[in-house]
Amino acid sequence: MGERRRVSKDSLEIEVLGAIDEANSFLGLTIAFLDEQYLKNKITQVQNALFKLGSIIAGAKLSIPKSVVKKYEKEIDEWTKVMPPITNFIFPGGSKPAAFLFTARTIVRRAERLIVKLSKEKNISPSILVYINRLSDYLFTLARYINFRQGVKENIWKR
Repeated sequence: MGERRRVSKDSLEIEVLGAIDEANSFLGLTIAFLDEQYLKNKITQVQNALFKLGSIIAGAKLSIPKSVVKKYEKEIDEWTKVMPPITNFIFPGGSKPAAFLFTARTIVRRAERLIVKLSKEKNISPSILVYINRLSDYLFTLARYINFRQGVKENIWKR
């Protein structure tokens, strides 16, 4: 184990870790409402990566391989090919699992903003910023894909 250090509960680092934990909890809710093991496995892999990300933020000498981001991008492309294209903004929601994923995505976006802020105080690997950015896109696309697979029509925002 590494050297222990005390961090104030109101520190930016704890804010980041809290946002990561919150997103991970919504992923757990998503899994609770899914029947397909294939999709549960995808989300569990994200949960594992988020635990690793939290450890990295806390000071562990770990990394998230570039291959994870490449895998997300490949799956985003595969899922996007089979779904109708987005021509307008869509309201987050639909099925329960998709709604939870949309919520997790917004929390990941908050974590991303906090990590950017933290990177001004602490050395944060650029690969972490790339990872967290792509993760929110991945969750957005996965939420859409779940709605698509479940036959839930997207609710389009009209000006």
